Amino acid sequence: MKNTASEGTGLSRLEISFSFKPKNRRKSDNHPHEVDRTIEPGNLPRISKLMALAIRFDGLVRRGEVRDYADLARLGYVTRARITQIMNLLNLAPDIQEAILFLPRTVKGRDRLREKEVRPIAAVPHWSRQRKMWAKLTAERMS
Repeated sequence: MKNTASEGTGLSRLEISFSFKPKNRRKSDNHPHEVDRTIEPGNLPRISKLMALAIRFDGLVRRGEVRDYADLARLGYVTRARITQIMNLLNLAPDIQEAILFLPRTVKGRDRLREKEVRPIAAVPHWSRQRKMWAKLTAERMS
């Protein structure tokens, strides 16, 4: 930046130089400081998405951002019964919830586990029984 005063006129001239770096420039191999972000192949299983959705909905209700499950149903254009099915996933033991969230991606074909198969497990009130049922289901479906 240069500041040069004009002689005797009381005016000054200001010169500024700068360069722009576009945000959306194409990544090239000559930028070692950029992190290589690769996306895993395949899709997240639907049951994993529904588990995350149940956790998110629970947070919305707890914080008072929505009044109740009926509000969630209206906002999501689904029935109250469907919201209840999704929210019942929160009745699962915490380790089962975590396992559902981190299921491997589906690369080819259909998801190995479906929400419909997990509903009976969520209906059992005892976590030890849930864990036995979960172990049996995953042994059958995941191998």
